[in-house]
Amino acid sequence: MASSILANVSEKAKEAMTTEKSAKVADLSRDTRDIHSGTHHITSDYGVKQINTDDWLTIANDDKTGPLLLEDPFAREKIHRFDHERIPERVVHARGAGAFGKFTLFESAADVTSAGVLTDTSRETPVFLRFSTVLGSRGSADTVRDVRGFAVKFYTEEGNWDLVGNNIPVFFIQDAMKFPDVIHAGKPEPNNEVPQAQTAHNNFWDFQYLHPEATHMFMWTQSDRSIPRSYRMMQGFGVNTFTLINGKGERSFVKFIFTPDLGVHSFVWDEALKLAGQDPDFHRKDLWEAIDNGAFPTWKFGVQVIPEAEEHNFEFDILDATKLWPEELVPIRYIGQLELNRNVDEYFTQTEQVAFCTSHIVPGIGFSDDPLLQGRNFSYFDTQLSRLGINWQELPINRPVCPVMNHNRDGAMRHTITKGSVNYWPNRFEAVKPATVQEGGYLDYPEKVAGIKARTKAPKFREHFNQAQLFYNSMSEPEKHHIIAALGFELDHCDDPVVYTRMCERLCEIDLSLAQNVAELVGGDVPQQAKRQNHGKKAKGLSQLEYMPEKPTIATRRIAIIIADGYDPVAYNGIKAAITAAGALPFTIGVRRNTLFPAGESKGSGNGVVPDHHLEGMRSTMFDSIFVPGGAQSVETLRKNGRAVHWVREAFGHLKAIGAVGEAVAFVKDACALPGLSFSESSDVVDSYSVVTASQTQPNSFKEGIQMAKGAKDFVAAYFFAISQHKDFERELKGFSSMVAY
Repeated sequence: MASSILANVSEKAKEAMTTEKSAKVADLSRDTRDIHSGTHHITSDYGVKQINTDDWLTIANDDKTGPLLLEDPFAREKIHRFDHERIPERVVHARGAGAFGKFTLFESAADVTSAGVLTDTSRETPVFLRFSTVLGSRGSADTVRDVRGFAVKFYTEEGNWDLVGNNIPVFFIQDAMKFPDVIHAGKPEPNNEVPQAQTAHNNFWDFQYLHPEATHMFMWTQSDRSIPRSYRMMQGFGVNTFTLINGKGERSFVKFIFTPDLGVHSFVWDEALKLAGQDPDFHRKDLWEAIDNGAFPTWKFGVQVIPEAEEHNFEFDILDATKLWPEELVPIRYIGQLELNRNVDEYFTQTEQVAFCTSHIVPGIGFSDDPLLQGRNFSYFDTQLSRLGINWQELPINRPVCPVMNHNRDGAMRHTITKGSVNYWPNRFEAVKPATVQEGGYLDYPEKVAGIKARTKAPKFREHFNQAQLFYNSMSEPEKHHIIAALGFELDHCDDPVVYTRMCERLCEIDLSLAQNVAELVGGDVPQQAKRQNHGKKAKGLSQLEYMPEKPTIATRRIAIIIADGYDPVAYNGIKAAITAAGALPFTIGVRRNTLFPAGESKGSGNGVVPDHHLEGMRSTMFDSIFVPGGAQSVETLRKNGRAVHWVREAFGHLKAIGAVGEAVAFVKDACALPGLSFSESSDVVDSYSVVTASQTQPNSFKEGIQMAKGAKDFVAAYFFAISQHKDFERELKGFSSMVAY
């Protein structure tokens, strides 16, 4: 399967991982045991070797098995350990996947910060990144419509820096005190614990209406951003406003951004819905597969910086977490790269026990008065105490790689053994004394603060609609169409007319056409007049279509090759070799998983192919594209197989590139029989809305070294370019995708 693909790259990757251990991997090795070493026997937790772990000590004879004996310490230990395996799952971000990697800096930011991780270009900082969904439990699905967590732990030389963000740059609320409410409203409703892992219900949308500050954020969640194709293909944002302090003591405000080199891509909604049932682990498997094959995901790391003197120069408050900083006003300065290159060794001890705190910062980085951040700093620390206990930072995955020493002592599950006769400061020995700033001590910025004690916000916090309009205006036509459909789906699941009628009114404050379209779908009163004029402004960097890779690529894309007995071996072998050479992952999908034989070969010849999966074991949703080679017998079999026809139609409906050559062209044409689509009838390559066909091919039609380009005359070049575009939204805009039953 995929583990055998990209073999050379994978071997080099594994070699690199074993020879170039990061400081954190080396640190973890102190606590790592290999079950496959061949040198261990089963022991109790207290080290006694055991001869039997299958049978509880009992009283028995030849005729009867008697009572179990409580004196059996090994059985009691095994059961006790099992009974206590689980720790409280996270209230939010419960379902996650993580990986190790590195952060490298290619441009020093010493002009704005003294943080070594952001100024020392000779460093390679180890990291652990945990992706997650927000609302679902640990057992929910990966592909639900939801915000995705993007939390990075930097194991720096000065201590751990936790950048705890999301794949959306803004949030629902301005003040952390509302966090319990927004999560309670989004979680399953309390009377029946329904629905799981989705926001399509009354309480969520009731909250959205009653909190106008949430308007900007819910537009993001109803966009394609909340159904990403892969963790590797989504942006990460620090969300909150932090500060940077340089060597001169000058302070700036900052937002942190990660932009994937593979581009920002998403599912279409029907695809995400089906995957939630067909493969609920799709995202975590996708991340593991890519890293295991040496296709390490990478992100550009950027900062948006505002000097302290310019804090009030904007129409919005820069400390308001429901607002983003438009790139036209505050450009992104990309200064580094994040790479993930090592899968975890054990999920629980690493991905589940990793714990993040927004309050974990290092010298040169500080907090702003962002009211959401201030509350998060309290809440995250408190959460880890509840889940993991007071000594949670001593767990291997959480401990820093730099020296740790202080006068904190004791508590449950304390690991560190501290020698010495004092545990306080000051002490007569001057043991473990505070550091000076010159020695690397953290210096809090001496900010001057004046005001009254009150439960209020500055006036700029009270504007809630300008950026919601900005976001919607900046979307491409297909993205706007998806937002309308998403709101239509969500509000259709609300059975309280008060909820969906109010929400249609709220949409009138963003865009009249948007409100009218949604109202028609969900049964609300169709508005005839906007409640607020749309300002018509747009901003760059909001539409996903602006984040295509710099050079067309199909690297890491999963491509299904569908065959039956009698397939064309030239086309099959040629496309498979070309896919592999381009860094993508070919999967052979057959009518059965037993050996299939090419045209001209008998079943006993031994020259067949063993498919990776059969048509009923997988679905088109699990692949980025499908290719059907020719071969009269193979195509005839596929024509009679309803599931094979469905594969083609579903891939077409999900806007994916489809490739077909030889006799398969007629098969694909019949499966997608629509006026307006064109198909090849000769050796000429025809690309019709990313359905790429060539009726006649030669062995040289499947070259491995190709230049992907729109309108290419070479079949592979044209087909691969179509895949590289992720989706063909023109197919959707023309209405073709809605004409095919899938």
